[in-house]
Amino acid sequence: MSEPFLIGDRMTGGYGRGADILHGCTVSVDRGEIAVIVGPNGAGKSTAMKAVFGMLNIHSGSVRLDGEDITALTPQARVAKGMAFVPQTNNIFTSMSVEENLEMGAFLRRDDISGTMDEVYHLFPILKEKRRQAAGELSGGQRQQVAVGRALMTRPSVLMLDEPTAGVSPIVMDELFDRIIEVARTGISILMVEQNARQALEIADKGYVLVQGRNAYTDTGKALLADPEVRRTFLGG
Repeated sequence: MSEPFLIGDRMTGGYGRGADILHGCTVSVDRGEIAVIVGPNGAGKSTAMKAVFGMLNIHSGSVRLDGEDITALTPQARVAKGMAFVPQTNNIFTSMSVEENLEMGAFLRRDDISGTMDEVYHLFPILKEKRRQAAGELSGGQRQQVAVGRALMTRPSVLMLDEPTAGVSPIVMDELFDRIIEVARTGISILMVEQNARQALEIADKGYVLVQGRNAYTDTGKALLADPEVRRTFLGG
């Protein structure tokens, strides 16, 4: 059986010299798949995501991208390898226009970015309409679109999203999830942490339920939604 395209394999670690938050945690995603990490508050969901992106030290386990061990690489070096990370907060330049934000996403590129810009505007038409507007003036959902669009400007093979629907309305959440599905259909792998577990698992090819930094359940999104124990414990029945 071939290895997943991206895998954080049996990761143990945390922040600085404090106690470990992750305990042998494994998360992975295949090409063009959507993998979702869910679980209660304090379960280590965002920590697992940050560990995969190199934002904290793991002292055992490894991270591999397309078969290459990238455990020792900085987040910047991982971006150059094709990984893009959208944090939950402070993920746009509020004083810059929408278009300037997207251009900032392409800072590593030396080729013509106009085609990618058109793709982002096709995915998020409202951003084209507001491209000259300061990003800080947009609604919460539109800001998230800018953040995702800026990440896509790097032409990533993996897009990592930390709670992309936090603080947005149910309608905006559904729309963002629809766009995330569209992105995955282009062959980009999506690894996502979500508080809205039920809705996220509905679009997930693969789901991970973490509890206290450990894998509690791993299965397809549909199977986890159908599991009575997962439903009772984590999804409110």
